[in-house]
Amino acid sequence: MPTVVPLDLDGHCVAACWLAGIPHFALADGVVHRLDNGHKWVEAHDGLLAAAPDADGKRLVTGGEDGKVLDIGADGSIEQVAEIGRKWMTSVATGPRGAVAFSSGKTAWVKLPDGKLKELVHPRSVEGLAFAPKGMRIAVARYNGATLHFPAADGKPTELEWAGAHTGVTFSPDGNFLVTTMQENALHGWKLADGKHMRMAGYPSKVKSLSWSAKGRWLASSGAPAAVVWPFLTKDGPIGKAPVELGTRGDAMVTAVSFHPTDEIVAIGYADGMVLAGRVADQKEVLLRRAGNGAVTSMAWDAEGRRIAFGTETGDCGVIDVAG
Repeated sequence: MPTVVPLDLDGHCVAACWLAGIPHFALADGVVHRLDNGHKWVEAHDGLLAAAPDADGKRLVTGGEDGKVLDIGADGSIEQVAEIGRKWMTSVATGPRGAVAFSSGKTAWVKLPDGKLKELVHPRSVEGLAFAPKGMRIAVARYNGATLHFPAADGKPTELEWAGAHTGVTFSPDGNFLVTTMQENALHGWKLADGKHMRMAGYPSKVKSLSWSAKGRWLASSGAPAAVVWPFLTKDGPIGKAPVELGTRGDAMVTAVSFHPTDEIVAIGYADGMVLAGRVADQKEVLLRRAGNGAVTSMAWDAEGRRIAFGTETGDCGVIDVAG
């Protein structure tokens, strides 16, 4: 049976992640906690709005209500990436070779690997950011679609249109697809080679959590009483195909999903704090954590795929050791 090491904090957990094998929990009050031979923490922001670990799992980039973007190391060290006046930093993303993107209002900024800061102004507010897996390319989720920029160049951006408010964005691991979360209860996707649309609808509530499988064959999503897992097994992705549903429960919505780092297994967090693991191949499920206090807001596997850090909207955080 899996074992759970609890960490009882106070407040909404924006991000649970691993840095150098140490579990970190970034809370909305601006404090970043870690379990590193005991409970330690650093006061990073006066109000934290967004946080994203880098691909190497060595640092956490955070954006706050204080207009600052910070780089937090596994040892609690803090470096300032940028400060853009008294503006709320509503989203952050980490990219290749140390690149960082962040946004406030209608503007996105990209700090390139050489340290240059590129400003990208949009007609409407920037709601989400994501770097492509290869090359220095960034996607911006906005009203009525997404915009793709090559921030190191001065070329014209690519506009991907679809009516409605797009609130978050992610590239597939192979870079062939772009998927956005929407204000309505749906996802929308584009096949980047030819601009084909992928409308992924039918959710009873908003999708707030997405996670790709290691090889990009599946995309797991929250927003239903099960984890809705879309197939990206062919060149057209989920066009004309039905998703797999894992961990179906009639009494609680899925609020967070996280794919295992190597296997096609999804950790599924619910509105009542329960966590299950579901395997895509045979839909087999294992209970990892019983219901607790508050909806699960963030989860992340460690690099070995043995432990899961989780956080909730009430600060009911901790680490699940899957092997027990």
